[in-house]
Parts: sequence; structure tokens; C-alpha cells
Amino acid sequence: MPAGSSARPRIDPELVGFGTVVRRFREESSLKQDELAQLVNVARSYISHVECGRTKCRRDFAERLDNVLNANEGIVEAWDDLLEQIKQVRYPTHFVAFPKVEARADQLRVYENYLVYGLFQTEAYARVLLVDDEAVATRMRRQELLSRSPRAMISVVMEESVLYREVGSKEIMRAQLERLIELSQQEGVFLQVAKTGYYRGVRASFTIATQSDRSEIAYVIKATGGEISRDPSELTRLSEVIHTLNVKSCNTEDSRALIRKVMQDRWT
Repeated sequence: MPAGSSARPRIDPELVGFGTVVRRFREESSLKQDELAQLVNVARSYISHVECGRTKCRRDFAERLDNVLNANEGIVEAWDDLLEQIKQVRYPTHFVAFPKVEARADQLRVYENYLVYGLFQTEAYARVLLVDDEAVATRMRRQELLSRSPRAMISVVMEESVLYREVGSKEIMRAQLERLIELSQQEGVFLQVAKTGYYRGVRASFTIATQSDRSEIAYVIKATGGEISRDPSELTRLSEVIHTLNVKSCNTEDSRALIRKVMQDRWT
């Protein structure tokens, strides 16, 4: 490496996701990194590297962590789920920990201001947005939760401008809007369109995932990617925002009629 180079070794986002799980269980146990290191007989730096995704630990070490942190197989499952797919699944680094949260949710509340919600995208629409076939395949696998039974209740508010923003071609947009109409008729899926305007407190796209224990985790789009948040104050603010949007947006029937009109008027 040239002198003065700031290049860093590549970190697999799957390992970052696993490290996030380890860190969450450690913090829930009120342990510092050095305290956990003593309990599992390793250096504190090794715990740090695992949590940051800088090293791939062995499964038996994941089992030791699981036992010490009373994770009830949560860490072992994370090791199996994330490491098993390290060669074939690629999520953006900022998003890697969220698909598991999303898949386990009882309720998903979503606001999208720029693109169609990822779980609702057709393959052709996604292919325009994503960089390679692997990324498209990953997004399509993520959509498998739509066919599960029971399935999470999904409530999506989408800015009207998304319907008019051409992604790919007229044919792709028409098929995408047809898909939205189809999904909006499914039980447990609520799709509303927010007419173009100003809504107090509404800024970036976000998803709130409510878990079976009623805890909530948010994924908020930022200028440079995205961020997962468990902060109660932020979750309260986002819940207030989505409530405002639910009240002020078109109801589901009117939203479906608007989508159909845009499809016929603009994308035929």
C-alpha cells in the first residue's frame, strides 16, 4: 500500500449486521466490551472487531456469546442467517441489519417520498435502480415476506410525485402502477397517496417496524444512505408524522383510483 494511503480493508455488510446483533445483546445485558471479553476469555479488541464487522468469528464463539449473554439462540441464529449468505446476498452497508427486523415485524408503517417502496417494486423497476443482477435478486428475495402467512400488516403512504417520476420507461411505469393497484387490494395492505403539498414535520422517507413484543425500530433515509434508530424520541416523532400523513392523505379507495388515473393518462 502506498505511503500515506487511507484505504481500509473491505468489510462485508453481512458481518456488520451480525456485529449489530452482538452489540445489541451485549448492551441489553448492561455489559461493556471489556467485561464481555473477560467472560468469553478473549481480548477486548476482538469483541470490538466482531461488533464492527471487521472479523468473522467461528460458530462456536457465537455459541459462547449466545450463552453468556442469555440470547436464547438469537446470536447463533444471526450467525447462521447472515454468514450463510455472505457470498450471495448483498445489501447496502447502511441497510444490512434492517431486513431481518423487517421480516420479523408484525406491522410495517412506511412513508416514501421519492421512489416506490422496495417491497412493492416490480423486478423491472428495481433493475433500473440497482447496480447488478445480484442486488436485484436480493430485493426480490426480500419481497418473499409478502407471501407469508401470517404476514405483517403493511401501511404505506407514498408521495403523489412517485407516480409521475419515470423510472426506466413508460412500460415499466405502467406495470409498476398495475402492481401497486394489485397490492392495494390485498388484505392487510393499506396504500395511500399523499397529494403534493406541505405536511408539517414530513421530510425524508422512513419505515417503522413493530415487533411481536411491541418494540419498534425505524429505518430513516438520510442524504448519504440510511440509519437504523431505536431512539424513543425519534420513534415518537416518526409515529406522529405517519399519523398526520394517514389522516391527510387520500383514503385507500381514492388512492387506488388516482394510481389508475395516472397510469392511464401518463403511462399508456
